[in-house]
Amino acid sequence: MNDLIRSWINRYLSNPQILILGFLLLLGFGMVVWLGRMLAPVLAAIIVAYLLEGVVAGLERRRLPRQASVLLVFILFMIALLALLVVVLPLLTRQVGQFIQDLPAMLAKGQALLLQLPDRYPNYITELQVRQITESLSDQTTRLAQKLLSFSVASVKGLIMAVVYLVLVPLMVFFFLKDKRAILDWVKSYLPENRGLARQVWAEVNQQIANYVQGKMLEILIISVLTYVVYKFMGLRFTIIVSLITGLSVLVPYIGVTVVAFPVALIAFFQHGLSADFVYAVAAYGVIQLFDGNLLAPLLLSRVVNLHPIAVIVAVLVFGGLWGMVGLFFAIPLGTLVHAVLKAWLGSLTRDREAAPEGR
Repeated sequence: MNDLIRSWINRYLSNPQILILGFLLLLGFGMVVWLGRMLAPVLAAIIVAYLLEGVVAGLERRRLPRQASVLLVFILFMIALLALLVVVLPLLTRQVGQFIQDLPAMLAKGQALLLQLPDRYPNYITELQVRQITESLSDQTTRLAQKLLSFSVASVKGLIMAVVYLVLVPLMVFFFLKDKRAILDWVKSYLPENRGLARQVWAEVNQQIANYVQGKMLEILIISVLTYVVYKFMGLRFTIIVSLITGLSVLVPYIGVTVVAFPVALIAFFQHGLSADFVYAVAAYGVIQLFDGNLLAPLLLSRVVNLHPIAVIVAVLVFGGLWGMVGLFFAIPLGTLVHAVLKAWLGSLTRDREAAPEGR
């Protein structure tokens, strides 16, 4: 057994560049796992900087100096952030409050519909099952109310954290953009010299993450606005909530589309019942998702490495389970990282085997 393990190590881990790459990956993983909460503003600033770097680079290609490009993009970013806080956030808060007020009436309507099922389908569902379902819904409603109460009690702490984020994140975004090259040179100064394999992986993954963040944020914005316009025209209630969750559904490929379809269908049902308007609302959601999956996403994310659907689902489940919403957002880039590491590792092994006879 010892000989087998030693042979495996000599075959796959003998290259010092592989060891350096593995050490850097473990170091980055450990920082995210153990320091993720403390470094959350830094991670948020890096995401925003990745998003804005594409715009800065575009202005630089048009021969505008980088400092001027950074200043212009940052000013536009702050204007968009203020518009979000002043215009969109109050509307969203108002709709969420209205939704919470209407929730008991929605549940009562759903309970009345459930009580009709034993009479219509006595061979498939009983009154006991309906009672269990209604009790479960009542428990979930009570828990939701408790969560809202605890949120209101902890609102002072949440307000302080929001202020911290609103001050620190834009400030760090500005310096990440302004001093990008200096920061990267500083990080490189602490890395080993013999890091060719890590450099190869970083070059590929860095470009993939930049393309993914920029494309995905633009996709969320387009889908959210399109959904808002469509459902506002159709007269659906809670349009901002529906457009927001529909836009965010694109973060989780395959799974997000299915999960978000249920609340959209429920809101349409409680407003229209089983009518033609309900069918139109559900059909509109399907058309929007078809437009996103078949036209918009391929157009915006064409430069991102396409992973197999099974690989995407596995990445979503694994990284979403590890890091929640952040893991869901970066599931595809992290899957691309794993793919790049394996490709670089196997490529290095192949080159070592091909060079071995020459060295003998």
